[in-house]
Amino acid sequence: MKIALIDSGLGLLAAAAAVRRLRPDASLVLSCDPDGMPWGPRRPDDIAARALACARAAAAEEPDTLIVACNTASVHGLPALRAALEPALPVIGTVPAVKPAAAAGPVAVWATPATTGSPYQRRLIREFGGGVATTEVPCHGLAEAVERADAVAVRAACRAAAALTPADTRAVVLGCTHYELVADRIREELAGTLSGPVTLHGSAAAVAAQALRRVGAAADPGAPPGGELRVFASGRPAGLPSAARAYPEAALLPALARSAAAPAAPGAS
Repeated sequence: MKIALIDSGLGLLAAAAAVRRLRPDASLVLSCDPDGMPWGPRRPDDIAARALACARAAAAEEPDTLIVACNTASVHGLPALRAALEPALPVIGTVPAVKPAAAAGPVAVWATPATTGSPYQRRLIREFGGGVATTEVPCHGLAEAVERADAVAVRAACRAAAALTPADTRAVVLGCTHYELVADRIREELAGTLSGPVTLHGSAAAVAAQALRRVGAAADPGAPPGGELRVFASGRPAGLPSAARAYPEAALLPALARSAAAPAAPGAS
């Protein structure tokens, strides 16, 4: 079984690790876009085109399914990706976990400044928020800091976002896939500002489970680790970016069984 993932940068690590937790024997194709990141400020048609270029590079490896491990690309590129690749290659998008978060009480949606306040995010809150009080929190610089594995900048960005999060918040939606890589830091900063416990809601686990369903594979966490890893940077064969190794998720990836070129340059989704 081979599963491909695309994103502008390291945000795809969370979903890739989630796939490997369910199937340690799965092969992975990771396709990112260091030449074009960040995607957030780009025009929707440009985002769709860059996502499609990443997807085509991954599709050449003949995966069984493709995960769009990026909220921005899912918003602006999913129709184009599905039109170009399905039904031969099933395409799975990423949607912020607003619905399950709303069951816990007051919600905060942490997202990039480009996504915060967008019609797409507000529609999700309206349709799936169940009328629960929901605050949109722009996380200035957090995705970029995660992409660089800059611990000092990550802490500062998390602290600033936590200060904008209402004290009675009981659930935080991680509206950018990069944020799941620093969930522990986010919890620490929220603990200092909230009046009670909080639950973080990411999308990686749900997306990984959906990927297995689409290929008709059962979860088997006890399977012997194996598989191959193939990495592309803006369509070029590449190594895993050095910043990725700062995150525990990278340790769950298959060993790089096929030689690659220079690592991808840092950036953000």
